[in-house]
Amino acid sequence: MSNINSDKLKQVSYFILLIFLGTFLFLQLSSFLPAFLGAVTFYILMRNGMEYLTVKKKWGKPSAALILMLLSFILVLVPVIGFVNVVYSKINFAIAHSNEVLVAAKNYSDTLQKKYHVELISDQHIQQAAGNIAQELPKIVGATFNSLITVVILYFILYFLLVNYRALEKWLYRYMPLKNENTTLIANELRTLVLSNALGIPITALLQGILGAIGYWLLGAEDISFWFVVTCITAMVPMVGSALAFVSVAVLFAASGHELKALLMLLYGVGIMAVLDSVFRISIQKKMGNVHPLITTFGVILGVKLFGFIGLIFGPILLSMFILLVKIYMNEFAEESSER
Repeated sequence: MSNINSDKLKQVSYFILLIFLGTFLFLQLSSFLPAFLGAVTFYILMRNGMEYLTVKKKWGKPSAALILMLLSFILVLVPVIGFVNVVYSKINFAIAHSNEVLVAAKNYSDTLQKKYHVELISDQHIQQAAGNIAQELPKIVGATFNSLITVVILYFILYFLLVNYRALEKWLYRYMPLKNENTTLIANELRTLVLSNALGIPITALLQGILGAIGYWLLGAEDISFWFVVTCITAMVPMVGSALAFVSVAVLFAASGHELKALLMLLYGVGIMAVLDSVFRISIQKKMGNVHPLITTFGVILGVKLFGFIGLIFGPILLSMFILLVKIYMNEFAEESSER
C-alpha cells in the first residue's frame, strides 16, 4: 500500500513539474505562436504537394520542401508584402505631412460648422491627434521589424515540418490520447478549416477589393490602388467589413465638394459591395468548410485580440477546433463513462 502511495506521489509530483515547466516555456515563447500557427497552416496546405513530390516524383525531401516554400513565398507573401508597402508608404506620407492633414481636416470641420452648425473636430482633438501620431510611429516601425522576424521563424519551422512530415504524423497517431478514428477526424477537420479560412477569407477580401476598385474608378477616386488594398484588408474585419473603406472614400468626396459622388459611393457600397460581400462570404466558406458565420465572426474578434492582424485567419480556426475537441471529448470519454 505504501509503495502504491509512493508511486502515486511521484507521478503527481512529476506531472506538476511538467505543468510548471510547460507553462513557463509557453509564456517565454508565446511571441512566436503566430509563426508556429502560420507554419502549421502552410504545412496543411502543402502536405499533399509534399507527398506528391517525394512519393510520385521521387524528389528528395529537402528539395521538395524548399521548392514548396519558395512557391508559397511567391504566391502568398510577395503579394502581402506589396500590399503592406502600398499602405506603409501612405502611412509614412501621412505622418510626414501630418500637420497639413490635420489643418485640412480642421478647415473642413470649420466649413461644416458654419454651414450646418456642427463641430466635428476641435482644437483639442487636433492636438491629441498630433500627439498620437508621434507615439504611434515607433510602434509601426517596430511592428514591421517583428513581422520580418515572424516570417523568418515561420519558414524555419515549416521546413522541419515538411521534411519530417511522415514521422510527425506517426508520432501524433501514437501519442495522441484519442482513438485513431478521432485523431483522423481532427486531421481532416483541421485541413477543412484551414482551407475555409486561409483561402476562403482572403478570396472573399480580394473579390471585395476588385468590386471596390471598380466603384472607385467609375466615380473618379484618386489613388485607386491604395483604396483597393484598404478595401481588401477591411473586408476581413467582421460586421463592418469593407464599409470602413468605401465610407472613407465617400467622406473624401464630400470633403472635396463632390456631394453627389459621395452619395453615389455610399449607394454603391451599401447596395452592391455589402450585399455581394455576404453572398461571397457565405457561399465560399460554405463550399470550402461549411463554417458557421458566427464562428467566423467571433473567431476573428478573438484572433485579432490575441495575435493582431494575422489572427483574422487563425482565430476562426482555433475556435472551430475548440468546438470540435469538445465534441470528440464527449464521443471519446462520455461513451466510455456510460458503458461503465
